[in-house]
Amino acid sequence: MARLCREFYLQDTVEAAKALLGKCLVRRLEGELLAVRITETEAYIGRCDRACHAYNYRRTARTDTLFREGGHAYIYFIYGMYHCLNFVTEPEGEPAAVLIRAGEPLAGTDTIRRLRFGDKPLTAYRQKNFLNGPGKLCKGLSLAREQNGLDLVTGEELFVCDSPEDLGLPSPKPHKERIRCGPRIGVDYAGEARDYPWRFWLEKED
Repeated sequence: MARLCREFYLQDTVEAAKALLGKCLVRRLEGELLAVRITETEAYIGRCDRACHAYNYRRTARTDTLFREGGHAYIYFIYGMYHCLNFVTEPEGEPAAVLIRAGEPLAGTDTIRRLRFGDKPLTAYRQKNFLNGPGKLCKGLSLAREQNGLDLVTGEELFVCDSPEDLGLPSPKPHKERIRCGPRIGVDYAGEARDYPWRFWLEKED
């Protein structure tokens, strides 16, 4: 099964954040394949970014994964409520990662829905807010700190493919999209870094 190679994750973090849009995030859970199309990302770069957990190369037990070679999952717990999935980027020793902020389900939708909402009906509101946030995405894919450090290149539990066809899935209905960018969300504490245009998302065109 085709997947992104190590070299993809070793590129510049901002470029990786843009390049990940439209890619397929795959989670194997108890033998079932769950797949999500990535639609929103944010870049974080420790050497220059006050919003990054490892700003100025600050290495702690929590941030140790960020210093690994690109192509590992960095998952942390925030606000005592949510997990956030990041892909470590750049060479080993350079703490940087891309936060996966949102996605659209491609496979295993019933399981993803159950993980998100339990037995509650999928109302129009829940459909609209299915996976449109990093905590929602992790909940829908059953990702937590136990998956922190997974190798996205060699592992089978979590990885990324170029397209649904790589998984033997049909492509979504084609429509025009453009990549938009803007400041990241929830980083007002980060000084000048709060204005870095390092959030990227796909916007459908009419």
